[in-house]
Amino acid sequence: MKISITAFLLLLGSLSPAQGQCPPEGLTAAQIAQLRLQGYAIGDDDTRNRLALALLGCIGDRDPALRDGLAVEAVAAWLRGKSLTSDTVVQLYDGLLAQLRDTRDPYGFRRPFAVLVLSEVARADRIDAVLTAQQRAALVDTAIGFINEINDYRGYSDTEGWRHGVAHAADLILQLAINPQVDAPAVERLMNALASRIAPTVKVYYIHGEPERLVRAVYFTWGRGVLDAAFWTRWFDAISSPLPAADWGQVMSNERGLARRHNTQAFLLNLAHVARKGRGATDAALLAEADRALARFYGE
Repeated sequence: MKISITAFLLLLGSLSPAQGQCPPEGLTAAQIAQLRLQGYAIGDDDTRNRLALALLGCIGDRDPALRDGLAVEAVAAWLRGKSLTSDTVVQLYDGLLAQLRDTRDPYGFRRPFAVLVLSEVARADRIDAVLTAQQRAALVDTAIGFINEINDYRGYSDTEGWRHGVAHAADLILQLAINPQVDAPAVERLMNALASRIAPTVKVYYIHGEPERLVRAVYFTWGRGVLDAAFWTRWFDAISSPLPAADWGQVMSNERGLARRHNTQAFLLNLAHVARKGRGATDAALLAEADRALARFYGE
C-alpha cells in the first residue's frame, strides 16, 4: 500500500527548507520505513515536492538513518527520477547553500551532507538545466570554497555513520566539471581545487574510499576533453611532485610525509587502474599520464 499523504499535507507547508524539524512533523517511524520499502514513491506531486524541501532539516541529523537513509536517499531518488519540479530544485539549491553558509556544525554532518545533496542538484541541472548561469557559477565557487576549507577528514564511524567531506566535495566537483554549461576556466579551477585534497598537508590517511571518489571526478573530467594536454601535464606534475623534498624517499622520514605519499600513491594507482580498463585513445592517454606520475615514486 502506498504511504498515506494525509499526514504530510497537514503540516509540511509551514516547514522551512533550511531549518525544518527532523523528521518532519507528522511523519512517523512507521511511515519512514514504509517510504523506504516503496522506493520513496509518493504519488501526489505536491506532497513529494513539499517533503523534499522539508527533508533538508534532516541533512545534519546525528541519526544516520534519518540523514543518509531518509533525507539523502529520498531527495536523490526524486531528483534522479525527475519527479521534482524545477521550482523545487531551485529551492533545494537555495536551502542547501544557506546550510553551507552557516559554519556552525558542531557534529560535522550538516555541511558535508549539504554538499552531497548539492551534487545531486548539480547532476539534475546538468541533465536538464534549471539553474541560471549566475547560480551555476555560484555553485562552482561554493564547491571550490568548500574543498579548499576542509579540515574535518572523518569518514565512517560504526556509531555515527558517514561524514566524508572530501568524497562529497569530489562528487559535487564531478557533476560541475562535466556539465557542458560550465566553461573551461571554471573546470580548470575545479580541478586545481580537487588537487589540493588528493594529499592534504595534514597527517591524515585516506582509508574510507576517498581516492576512488577523487579519481571519478578526474576520470570523467579528462574524458570531457575541455582541458588541453598542457594543463593536464602541469596538473599531474604538481600532484606527483615530492617538493619540498628532493624525492619521495625523503618524505618517508616523518608521519606527515608518509601520509602524503600514501594518499598520492593511492590516488594514482586507482586512476591508472580505471584508465587501464578503458579501450579508447582517451583512456590510453590518461593511463600514460598516471603511469608517468607513478614512475616518480620509483625513481624511474
